[in-house]
Amino acid sequence: MAEIKDPENTIIIELKDGPVVVELLSDVAPKHAERMKQLARAGKYDNVAFHRVIDGFMAQTGDVEHANMEKDYNPGRAGTGGSDLPDLPAEFSKLPHDRGTLGAARSQNPNSANSQFFINFKDNHFLNGQYTVYGRVLEGMEHVDKIMRGEPPANPDRMISVKVAADA
Repeated sequence: MAEIKDPENTIIIELKDGPVVVELLSDVAPKHAERMKQLARAGKYDNVAFHRVIDGFMAQTGDVEHANMEKDYNPGRAGTGGSDLPDLPAEFSKLPHDRGTLGAARSQNPNSANSQFFINFKDNHFLNGQYTVYGRVLEGMEHVDKIMRGEPPANPDRMISVKVAADA
């Protein structure tokens, strides 16, 4: 596994094909990084489906309200929910939406990100300055590339578990 320099700001997402190690950019987007750690530590991301996966674009997940495949999974509503915590203000930066970066999913309102996020399959620079970048995949992008495609996928993949490396 990748050398983890800052376990408190590293997330390990277990997928069906293996672990994905994510460096949280707490210096760039502290509120978003903190929210991901908070939800991971509460087990909220475990078993949550990738509900929107567009080939050549990105894989979206994190709807802890409607997309938990072990509890009240609702494919028709997956992608419409968030957590019971308040929405986050945008934390835009100069960081580009490159392959492997995590972006905060949101509605039309830039300050509506909550629990959902996406992982970019390729450089998606048209998103720059419009969505908060708050993490990057250090290792395991080959596992992300194998996530089932679809909007929604017929048989969605899920995040089996999501842990803060300091706790793993």
